[in-house]
Amino acid sequence: MPLPEFARSEPLTMGVELELQLVGLSDFDLAPASPDMLDLLARAPFPGAVTPEITESMIEINSSIHTGYAPLVDELRLIRDTLLRAGDRLNVGVCGGGTHPFQQWTERRIYEKPRFREVSALYGYLAKQFTVFGQHVHIGCGSGDNALFLLHALNRYIPHFIALSASSPFLQGSDTQFHSSRLNSVFAFPLSGRAPFLLKWEDFERDYFKRMEDTGIVRSMKDFYWDLRPKPEYGTIELRVCDTPLTVEHAAALAAYLQALCSYLLAGDEAPPREDDYLVYNYNRFQACRFGLDGNIVLPQEHQQVSLRDDILATLARIAAHAEQLGSSAALAHLARVTKAVGDAEQLRIVHEHEGSVEAMVNLALGKFRGEV
Repeated sequence: MPLPEFARSEPLTMGVELELQLVGLSDFDLAPASPDMLDLLARAPFPGAVTPEITESMIEINSSIHTGYAPLVDELRLIRDTLLRAGDRLNVGVCGGGTHPFQQWTERRIYEKPRFREVSALYGYLAKQFTVFGQHVHIGCGSGDNALFLLHALNRYIPHFIALSASSPFLQGSDTQFHSSRLNSVFAFPLSGRAPFLLKWEDFERDYFKRMEDTGIVRSMKDFYWDLRPKPEYGTIELRVCDTPLTVEHAAALAAYLQALCSYLLAGDEAPPREDDYLVYNYNRFQACRFGLDGNIVLPQEHQQVSLRDDILATLARIAAHAEQLGSSAALAHLARVTKAVGDAEQLRIVHEHEGSVEAMVNLALGKFRGEV
C-alpha cells in the first residue's frame, strides 16, 4: 500500500513505547502471561495504551503525547503502577531490561495475532529470538522534510542512546561481554540498520519507498527495523535503539534528551548531515553496544576519536538552553549523573558478581521497576 501522507503534528512533542518483561515470581523466568494481563487490564481504565508483543512473555505500554518531561514521568509512573497491580493479582512480575538474562527462546510462544504469525512464518526462529525488550521514542515533526533532516542529523548521537539505555549484558544464561546484546538480535533482520540518505520526503516516498514496495519486499514502514525511522501516519520520527531501562524515570529522561537534542539540531547550530557521516556509523554503534559508556566513538565530520562518556557530557552541556526552554533540565541532570556513575548494564553485572546467580539480576530489575531499589 502507498505511504500515508505525512501527518501534521506539533514539532517536538514526544511519546514513549516500552516493551516489558513478564516474569514468573516462583522461578524468575519469563512467563507467557500477556493474554491474561491484557484481559485484566481491559476491565479498568488504563493511562495510555497497552498492547501485546510478538511473544506471550512480553507486553508493550505506550504513553500519550507530551510536550514536557514532568508530565511524561507522571504518566509513566501511573502506567507502571497500574501494570504492577495487575501483575500482583496474577502473581506475575513486570520489569525492564533489554534482555531476560537466562530465558530460552525455544520456550517462547508467539502471540495469536495475524501480523505476529506472518513475521514468525517469514523469519522462522528469529521471531522467537526477538523476545528482547526496547524503548522507542517518537518526536513530532512539522513536515516530512524535517523528519528526514532530523533522522540523519541524529546519526552521530545514536551511540549516546545505546550506551545510556544499555541493560542487556546477559543472554541465554551467559555474560555476552556486551552492555547491549539486544541490538545484535535486531541486526539479524534484513531490513535493519539505517535509512537511506534522502533529505526530501518526496524523494523518499517516490524514489525509495515506492520502488521497495514494487519489489514486494515491504508493504508499510513497519517492515523496516531501522535504528531511526519516519512514521508518516503519526508525523514523527521513531528512535528504536534503546534497551528498555530498569526504571520509568530513566526512560522519560532519555525521551526528554532526544526532544532537546532535536530542538538543538533544528536551530541549525551544527553542520548539516552528509552521507559520508555514515562511514563511521557501524563502528560507533558497535562501540556503544560492546562497551557502553566506556566506549570510544569517531566524530563523523571531524574524524576525531573521543570518549563516549565525555561526548555525552559535552552534548548535555551544549543543549542545556534548549532543555531549559522545554522544561527538561532535570532530565539532563539525571542523565549526567548516570554518565558519571554506573549504568543499568553495570548494575546488573555487579549484582550477578555479588550474588552469583542470574535470578538475582531479575530480582534487581523487578525491584527497580517498582521503585523499591
